[in-house]
Amino acid sequence: MTPPPAPPIVTPVLEGAEGGQVALRERGLEVLSPLEKLLARGRLRATLAMLGPAFVAAVAYVDPGNFATNIQGGAKYGFLLLWVVVLANLMAMLIQFLSAKLGIVTDHNLPELVRSRYPRAVSFGMWIQAEIMAMSTDIAEFLGAALGLNLLFGVPLLPAGLITAVIAFGILELQRRGFRRFEIAIAALLGIIFAGFVYETLRISPPAQDALKGLIPGLDGIGSLYLAVGIIGATVMPHVVYLHSALTNGRVPARDDGERRRLLRFGRLDVIIALGLAGIVNVAMLAMAATLFHTPALSGLNSIQQAHSELGNLVGGGAALMFAVALLASGTSSSSVGTFAGQVVMAGFINVRIPLLVRRAITMMPALILLAVGVSPTSALVLSQVVLSFGIPFAVIPLVMLTSNRKVMGVHVNRLPTTLLAWACALLITGLNVFLIVQQLAG
Repeated sequence: MTPPPAPPIVTPVLEGAEGGQVALRERGLEVLSPLEKLLARGRLRATLAMLGPAFVAAVAYVDPGNFATNIQGGAKYGFLLLWVVVLANLMAMLIQFLSAKLGIVTDHNLPELVRSRYPRAVSFGMWIQAEIMAMSTDIAEFLGAALGLNLLFGVPLLPAGLITAVIAFGILELQRRGFRRFEIAIAALLGIIFAGFVYETLRISPPAQDALKGLIPGLDGIGSLYLAVGIIGATVMPHVVYLHSALTNGRVPARDDGERRRLLRFGRLDVIIALGLAGIVNVAMLAMAATLFHTPALSGLNSIQQAHSELGNLVGGGAALMFAVALLASGTSSSSVGTFAGQVVMAGFINVRIPLLVRRAITMMPALILLAVGVSPTSALVLSQVVLSFGIPFAVIPLVMLTSNRKVMGVHVNRLPTTLLAWACALLITGLNVFLIVQQLAG
């Protein structure tokens, strides 16, 4: 008996060619979606392939501004502000997941949705403040990388800043050759920062009892509030709130809401792992400073250079070397991420694109001017983080509004507890900033 003919072989259509997929399904032929193809490679390989966007965002949470605020906070107040670091990192996890969620569900980024759903004046104003935040970000990144080069190789600060620009362009070139190469490069630099501070923590062994006391909320005057706001500004970064939604939209096209739900689970895991690593780094920074520098002689420590020098004196040259390497990795990686975010912000809010070289030149100018006139890098870093904290509500409030809107999110709209937590984060940050302004004006 002659066997029945074999069914025809169907070559899957290209990703995103939804019309072809529909036509094949109408003919009763199975077509694997991009997500199904990915899952067919095995659970572990699929998970690793989906990790990445949150690692790019996480670099901004361990940028040189964090070095400055955490070191000053630990030196002056010991473990008092440790709870601020932990709280800021938990808020960052929630906010970054909402940004990733917005991109996955809508296939648009946050600036694009603001432009499409709000008046033009609102979108333009959002762009202006976002560019100011980008310049503040560049101050932290360029100064930090310049300090890293100075500490490692003795390069003067202004030439070190120019070298940082070149390195940032090199890393960004990877993004033009494919998002995966860029993500891997940034994740590797994050790994260097993480390894550096794990090494520091193991060498120093901070007292566990004092660290646990630092988890109890409390402040000690306006100075501690200033640093607390700076820590939050250095941790919850407005430019990567905009960027994360751009990193996830269209990364793996979803065929239906069921696939979007699976992508959201991957996105949540990505955020937990990446931001968890960033949180450990921030805790280690403050714990190191609290353990070594919170003494009558060193409590006034106010520069990263001094921290590097004292670290070498108290712990050894290896610890000082790892500190400088981590600082350089932090500055160069976050500078590249900041430039990428700037492109997303301008294209999204006002639908204008300019050459990368022009954008890089404009946003890095304030940092280079500060290096040229000899302003204290650490003081400028702390101030830049306080300025950044004032930009957080402008990113977080629209994000919460959009992800809580059923017309935008459909079945993936935020649940009530998520919405309440997100609004609590936005209001807490806004309230801290207003209180700080009032106190500064009164003083």
